[in-house]
Amino acid sequence: MATDIKMVEGPASYDGPGFQATSFDKLIGLARANSLWPLPFATSCCGIEFMSTMASHYDLARFGSERPSFSPRQADMLLVAGTIAKKMGPIVKQVYLQMAEPRWVIAIGACATSGGIFDTYSVLQGIDRIIPVDVYVPGCPPRPEQILEGVMQVQELAKNESLRRRNTDEYTKLLNSYNIQ
Repeated sequence: MATDIKMVEGPASYDGPGFQATSFDKLIGLARANSLWPLPFATSCCGIEFMSTMASHYDLARFGSERPSFSPRQADMLLVAGTIAKKMGPIVKQVYLQMAEPRWVIAIGACATSGGIFDTYSVLQGIDRIIPVDVYVPGCPPRPEQILEGVMQVQELAKNESLRRRNTDEYTKLLNSYNIQ
């Protein structure tokens, strides 16, 4: 019986009898990637798809995200799912600002990524107009497998991010472009 189970690979290291040595960046990246706590900001049908992603059939817990956090101060990953009205924009930004660094954002569904079919004055035409987005998950609504793929992409970002990236001029300029200090 063949199994398709993919085990988490350890970081590149020097091994010897009784020891293993690797860089601190790689070790922290591995820990961050496999313990991302999501904060779901769900406003419509994409939120229902996220709920099924958390359920036993798709089991987001196997990616280290079994604890959805409804406090921004305890979350690593903001999942914006659904239509965001312009009046809701400042609240999404406030939630983002309350999250501790490092933080990642996933825009789930057509409405969160581009306003979807709601090309009106009251709907924000993509959350990337108010906060930086790391991963876009397309669909209306996207399937739970697509949301899992988005989480796995954030895991790759977390695993390969340098501990110093958040202190770079490039990152500071990105935040300044969103009026975030």
